[in-house]
Amino acid sequence: MTLRLPPLLLGPTTKGVWAPTPVTRSEFVAAGHTLFDGSLTWPALTLDADALAHNIAQLAAFTAEHGLAFAPHGKTTMSPELFAAQLDAGAWGITVATGNQLLAAHSFGVRRLLVANEVLDPTVLRWIAHTTDAEILFCVDSVEAVDVAAAALDGGRVRVLLEVGHGAGRTGVRTGDQALAVAQRAAEAPGVELVGVSAYEGGLPDVAAARTFLDQVRAVAEMLVGAGLLRDHVVLSAGGSAYFDAVADVLGGSCVAGLPSTTILRSGSYVTHDHGTYVASTPYTRIVGDLHAAIRVWAQVSSTPEDGLALVGAGKRDVPYDAGLPVPLRRHRATGDPVDVEGWTVTRTNDQHAYLEGAGTELRVGDLLELGISHPCTAFDKWRAIPVLDADHRVIDVVTTWF
Repeated sequence: MTLRLPPLLLGPTTKGVWAPTPVTRSEFVAAGHTLFDGSLTWPALTLDADALAHNIAQLAAFTAEHGLAFAPHGKTTMSPELFAAQLDAGAWGITVATGNQLLAAHSFGVRRLLVANEVLDPTVLRWIAHTTDAEILFCVDSVEAVDVAAAALDGGRVRVLLEVGHGAGRTGVRTGDQALAVAQRAAEAPGVELVGVSAYEGGLPDVAAARTFLDQVRAVAEMLVGAGLLRDHVVLSAGGSAYFDAVADVLGGSCVAGLPSTTILRSGSYVTHDHGTYVASTPYTRIVGDLHAAIRVWAQVSSTPEDGLALVGAGKRDVPYDAGLPVPLRRHRATGDPVDVEGWTVTRTNDQHAYLEGAGTELRVGDLLELGISHPCTAFDKWRAIPVLDADHRVIDVVTTWF
């Protein structure tokens, strides 16, 4: 799918790229740059083209096999280039979390959008209500949220999903009585159409808990059909990146209580996977298939001030630290093949430094380290232009992020 890509000029202000004289994206890629030819400066974040293609194809195959519509969560990358690749692979649309993300994705040309969140800003609500060139869904979980939406429509219309939550979780109604009250208010509110039920199961501790919760979500949808508050067609939506197999098993299918239905999966972090959070939590520890880590951060050893301690020039400004710290992968030097880094662990970060502690693989000042990351959602937001590398470390594309 061809999306509208904002213009990109790589120059002195582009983090990770060494371009004293500004050049366009196409000029930079056409130059045939490689990771090690001086066109990048450290720290730099790169994407592995083969891993990206594999992951996108893997989830496309999974959703097709299970009869799911797929709206990968765009807040992971906020990258129109990656949105286009996901849509080209068969995604139904793109999920977002905020009004600004919604507006950005629409400006790129995405025309099916699911806001996996409550929308309470009247400015955003009016825009949704009067945007006629896109299909937009968002969540409500209270009578007050329905009332705010209805008051902002100014003659327009919105389509909403009732969000169901779980104890100690995020947003979403907690009881059947609450679900009925919100759905009834939506049925009464002029310009508001309730089309289905949404949920987020990703914060639960294990797949058994996720399945139990998703059973409850389906039960709420069936209750609303029985009460005449969902008619003609039912939308079900869920799916973080940890339990999408459970979503397919429990919420998949073509009908709810006798009505035709569509299940929209929203998993987003799959697109790059990682070396930390999702290694253990991906459903591919339970089902056939796999995902490949696609993100690398490249940074130099800047100091070895004492035995068992090495400082690396990549910190909180450059790498995620909210759900696990970077993972040392390989050491690169000007001569010789890369060497696997063993015996060293990143224990903490400052703004621009990571602390490696341990002993094992020899590390010297000036060594270039290849680092894996944990939690891609907080990696992309730190970089505006990201080189994509082929298997020979050649720059074959540059993707952008718009947070």
